[in-house]
Formats: sequence, structure tokens, C-alpha cells
Amino acid sequence: MHGAPAWPSDFSAPTYANPAAPKGGQLVQGVLGTFDSLNPFIVKGIPAAYMRGYVIESLLARGYDEPFTLYGLLAESVETDDARTYVTFRLNPAARFADGRPVTPADIIFSWETLRDRGRPNFRLYYAKASKVEALDERTVRFDLSAADDRELPLIIGLMPIIAKHAVDPATFEDTSFTPLLGSGPYTVSAVRPGESVTFKRNPNYWGRDLPINRGLWNFDQIRVDYYRDGNTHFEAFKKGLYDVRVETDPGRWRTAYDFPALRDGRALKEEFPYGLPKGMQGLTFNTRRPLFADVRVREALLQLFDFEWINHTYFFDLYKRTASYFDGCDLSAHGHPANARERELLAPFPGTVRDDIMQGTWAPPVTDGSGRDRSTLRRAFALFAEAGYALKGTELVHKASGRPFSFEILTTTRDQERLALAYSRSLKRAGIEARVRTVDATQFERRRIAFDFDMMEYRWEQSLSPGNEQFFYWGSAAADQQGSRNYMGVKSKAVDTMIAAMLSATTREDFVAATRALDRVLLSGFYVIPLYYPPVQWVARWSKIAHPERTSLFGYLPETWWAKGAVQ
Repeated sequence: MHGAPAWPSDFSAPTYANPAAPKGGQLVQGVLGTFDSLNPFIVKGIPAAYMRGYVIESLLARGYDEPFTLYGLLAESVETDDARTYVTFRLNPAARFADGRPVTPADIIFSWETLRDRGRPNFRLYYAKASKVEALDERTVRFDLSAADDRELPLIIGLMPIIAKHAVDPATFEDTSFTPLLGSGPYTVSAVRPGESVTFKRNPNYWGRDLPINRGLWNFDQIRVDYYRDGNTHFEAFKKGLYDVRVETDPGRWRTAYDFPALRDGRALKEEFPYGLPKGMQGLTFNTRRPLFADVRVREALLQLFDFEWINHTYFFDLYKRTASYFDGCDLSAHGHPANARERELLAPFPGTVRDDIMQGTWAPPVTDGSGRDRSTLRRAFALFAEAGYALKGTELVHKASGRPFSFEILTTTRDQERLALAYSRSLKRAGIEARVRTVDATQFERRRIAFDFDMMEYRWEQSLSPGNEQFFYWGSAAADQQGSRNYMGVKSKAVDTMIAAMLSATTREDFVAATRALDRVLLSGFYVIPLYYPPVQWVARWSKIAHPERTSLFGYLPETWWAKGAVQ
């Protein structure tokens, strides 16, 4: 995306993989949740994990030691111009689908058309920017991007999932199905137990096994993904060895619950992996489509009432760090940095959009005394409520003009979410606010989230070191009314749209960082979420029969680089 690739054209293997890793054995993964579809590219249904990458490949593959560099996969070469008005891919002549048929330009064009017209909203948004696609010969396909004005688009198209034209019926593509899509990846789906498990079997005839980008990857003969509906059951299953690798998200559990026989005698291990990605924005999300949350002062007041210090100490052993940016933990974050001249130039057409303290880099989420009853934050919250037209009537906060009590629902789907929501609702009760906690199953939660049918919910937006088109899908005005987008808060801001466009048009890292920080400042000034927290490292436990390379990537640990001990090369 910016600069030059880190690896030379003749690189032999990824720097984060072990090219001598033995092949064989089985990896069992445990996933919290359920699924009712094997198609991850459509709006309907809850898709099974790992279909993309394991079964369905793309033209290019990420290098996970760089912010955003792609290397050849189905495409052996790529060509574009400085303005990136087109991109041409030359297919690897060895590229084959799992049924042995070659990957052709017709499959690339079919994938583009199908995902543009029938895929998830992000696909429709991205791929519609290509005005024309044509096959130049039996191995070459060219995308015309001259009308897009989007420097990231060649990379976005390079990561487009490629499906087989001869094996997909466009008329039924948008329907949920337990019939797997035919892909060209290293694995095929060998068994499905709906809602319970999916088993992937390594394709012995996988065409790309000797590519440099794949050396040291895809080492297990079989990968089974088991699904668990309950968090406690999920953890107990790991302790019993029912699955092999667990990413822990609960600091309390990480600190206290991993004292079981297998860990004490070395059959299981706890590890902490550093990673260089932005830590993402996890927050309690306001649905600003609701009139109750339309006023930014109300949203900021509710932030004042969230006692992070008490929650972090009481529930999380002080292991979490507070989120203060949509791009925390890297140079893209505006937190702690005053806006430079380039940022101010970008934001100048939108006076008043960014608060002074956020522009100066001095803003931070409120810090309490950790008592759970901090009166200073309560006073600041009441002052903001008063400005927005609310006042206490007895022990109840009401809207002065209408007399309507201040109450709303917090939608949750896991016990961890429920616990946090209940703790927050107790803090809100001190301010005369009724926050009802509604816990639903994963399927209902997903349906309500997609339809924006909630008042407040917990959500996490992952970020990369080279954010781009997906930011329109997260916060763009066009996505606010598009069901299935991730603009859950309903942001409609010309300033946001302009900053994202500036990110996409940046030709240097310096300009890119300035545009991203400017976007961060606009989002923070809108108080669209109550920022929560993040772990400073990745907490991962594994059974010792599973091994991994000595070093991790910039993106953190990568299961596709792990292997089974005792397997024979």
C-alpha cells in the first residue's frame, strides 16, 4: 500500500513460519457460538469459521510482518500504474480448484460479479468501484479502476475470495447452506454437524503447497472446529483436552482459572504473544438512530458513568488497559498527539467537528477513584444531562420537557457481556437511569445487530496498520442505513467520509497517518461508543502436543503456522 515490500522477489518462506514444520496430525479448535451456513460471503445466516483462507483463496496473500503488503497466490504476477487506475492479474498456471479444474479468468470475473451483486455489503461497496473487468487471454484478467479514485482498490481486489463458476448457482448463492463452496485452498470440508462442528481435511493435491508464501503453513492433515454455546462449558472443554488451542479474553480467568493438573505438569501451557496491530475499538455502542442517543452530550454523560477503574480491578485483576482511540497502540492513534498541520488542513472545512481537547491530544476517557461510587464523574454527568434537557425528579432522571424517564436496553449474548452490562447498569441507577439488560441467544443477537434493532450493545471493531475501504463499511454515511454493515452506531458525518477518502488517496505514509489520526479525532469527538479496554498482549493457552514457530508476526500468533508434535515431515 505504501513503500516497498519487505521480502525480495525470491523469498523462500514467510519470516514468521517454520519451513521445516512437519506435516500431519490434527488440530481441534473450540469456538464459542454456533453456525447455520458454510457461506461466509452473504448476509443471511451465521457462517462457520475458517472457510476463508482454509477453503477459499484469493489472488494475493497477506504478508503478516507488514502493515499491508500482498504477495502472489492464485496470481503469479500483478501490474498496476502509479495512479492505480487499473490492475491486471496473471494467474499461476498451476492454480486448481479442489476438484482439479483450473482457475481461469472466467472464475475471477464470476467471483467479482457474484460478490458485487449478491455478497455482503462490504463486497458490494468495494467491487462496484471497478467499472469494467475483462479477460485479456486464458490466464490474464484486467480490472478497470479509473473511476474509483481509490489507491487501495487493487489490494482489496487482490484479496477477493475466488469461487468456482462451474460449481456455484448464482440464483441460490444468497441462501444459507451446509454445502461448502468449492475453493482452491489447502483444505476441503470433509464433515459437517450443523451448529456443532466442521471438519477440514488437507487436500493432498493442493496446487499451492510449494509456493514460498505457503512454506511452513497449513501443516495439519485435519482441522476440526467444535462449537460451544456457553462460555464456561467452552473453558471446561479446553481443560479436559477436548480442543487444543484457546485464546483467552477474560483476564480474571487468565489469572486464576488455569490452575489445573495438565497445566501444572506441563501437558498444557500458557503463553503471552506480543503483537503490533492497533488494539481495536471495543465499546458499548450507542445506536444514534434512537432519539434518546441523538444528543452527543447525552452520550458523553453516559461515558462519565462508566467506572473502568473499578471494573478493571474488581473483575479483571487490573490486567486490561483502557481504550482511548479507535487505533490504540500504534502511530495511527490521535491519543496523546496534538494535530499537526496536515491534520488541521484536512479538518479545516469542518469547524467545530473536533473538540479542542481532542485536537490538542489531551483528551482521555474519565478516570475515577476506583470506588464504584465516584461523585466527581457523577457531577460531570449530571451537568451534561442538564445541558441536554434532563433533570432528576426524585430518584429518576427525566426529560424536563416531556417528563419521559431516561431508560434503555443493553443487548447481550454472552455471560461476559451480561456481567459487564449489569455492572454498568448499577452505576447508571445511581444517576436515576434504568438500563435493562436483555440477554439473547447468538442467532437472535446476530439478527438484531444486523437490523440495528438495539439501543446499546457491546461490539469490537478490529483494525489493521493500513485501514482503508473497510472504514466506509464501519463508519461511512452510506453504510449507516445499510443492514449488514458495521456502522452500528449510525454515524452520518461528511467529516468522517472526507477523512476516509483522504486515507484512500494518500500516497505516502506521512499523509496516511495524518488522515487516519484526523478520522480518529472526528470519531472520538462524536462519543459514539463508551470505550472499554484491551489486553496488552494476546493470551493463548495450548496443549503441548501442538507446537509453533519461535517468533510471532506483526499480527500476533497465526494458527496456520502451527503443527503437531510427532508428525513426520
